[in-house]
Amino acid sequence: MSKQLLTSIAKALLIARWKQTLVAAIGVTFSITMFITLLSFMSGLNDLLDGLILNRTAHIRMFNDIKPNENQPIKLAHKDNEGHDFIESIKSDGNRLAIYNSGAIMESLQKDNRVLGYSPKISTQVFFNDGNIDINGSIFGIEPIQETKLFHFDEYVTSGNSADLSKINNSIILGKGLATKLLANIGDAIQVTTSKGERFQLKVVGVFQSGIKDFDNVQSYASIKTVQKIMAQPNNYITDIQVKLKDIKMAPTMAKEYQKLYETDAEDIQTANSQFETGSSIRTLISYSVGITLLIVAGFGIYNILNMMIFEKMDSIAILKATGFSGQDVKRIFIYIAVSIGIFGGLVGLLLGFGLTSIIDQIPFNTAALPTIKTYPINYNPKFYMIGIVFSLITTYLAGWFPARKASKIDPVIIIRGK
Repeated sequence: MSKQLLTSIAKALLIARWKQTLVAAIGVTFSITMFITLLSFMSGLNDLLDGLILNRTAHIRMFNDIKPNENQPIKLAHKDNEGHDFIESIKSDGNRLAIYNSGAIMESLQKDNRVLGYSPKISTQVFFNDGNIDINGSIFGIEPIQETKLFHFDEYVTSGNSADLSKINNSIILGKGLATKLLANIGDAIQVTTSKGERFQLKVVGVFQSGIKDFDNVQSYASIKTVQKIMAQPNNYITDIQVKLKDIKMAPTMAKEYQKLYETDAEDIQTANSQFETGSSIRTLISYSVGITLLIVAGFGIYNILNMMIFEKMDSIAILKATGFSGQDVKRIFIYIAVSIGIFGGLVGLLLGFGLTSIIDQIPFNTAALPTIKTYPINYNPKFYMIGIVFSLITTYLAGWFPARKASKIDPVIIIRGK
């Protein structure tokens, strides 16, 4: 039979049982709406949580770690002796924390096509002087422009301007918790004491808040030149080189390559932050599982409704087959009914899902730990909508296929004889 005729019959059956059809469509609509809302919200939350650490972390960090010298004198003594030598209280070697030949390394990184950018960094421990109290903390020497470009540093500066670190000599940006302890505001002068006992006066030009309280209580930022001056080190003194790659997946392989090539320690982002990737994967898996479960439940609803429709329309099916419709034609009619429910319910569900996520996106989300976040995080990835409508069609098709197969096998002679 022609598709147009089969479609018109399917439409007539849908209208005849419009209440049951509406219930089935509402089930699909609700499932798609919750699927879109849940995935958009959870994905936005994942991006927010990962961004707190991963966006601020280099894909590859090159540094010189403190570790014992592997070539201990005792290993050279009694080399031919069959006995055992023991050594205790091994001390670290005298290697400095600075990266050797850092200028040449950065020049080489600039020519590497796999590298998106790099940023030099210096870290040092100091004491912030608050009257008779010394507060333990750390100062990171950075290039503000590169730090903002690669690691979104400016987004976490809640007061002041990060560019002032380069413009104003002997300036510093304090963590929110540290600034609170020192009662320091922009324009105030604070004193720090180095591990060698030397004191320096620095001007506060900003306050930053990363969202991680333990960091904000001890961390501060200054320009590389300022930290070199505090540590009484030359202009080429660099303790870290932070590398951002074009493809983050290459970080583990390239870290091993850089470690061997530049004879320095190198740590990739996957190793340093594996717990965050694990947490994101689990949250995403839970979201997909719940959403798919809702769609499957809606599929069972369609299956039951079509089964009831077949039972009630036995006479109609018998007449169709007696007038020349094949079992395949009857099967197509009921599959058309199921897919129509899936398409209508799915499209409405997509619209309601988008609307609901848009409403959530406008709800205020104010927390002292995340000053840059004003509303609940939502990810409007088109992929979620594609997955939702495709899975809706697959679920409804399968839900309609089994009842349709049952309807195609009905013997019209038995039905008419029974009447």
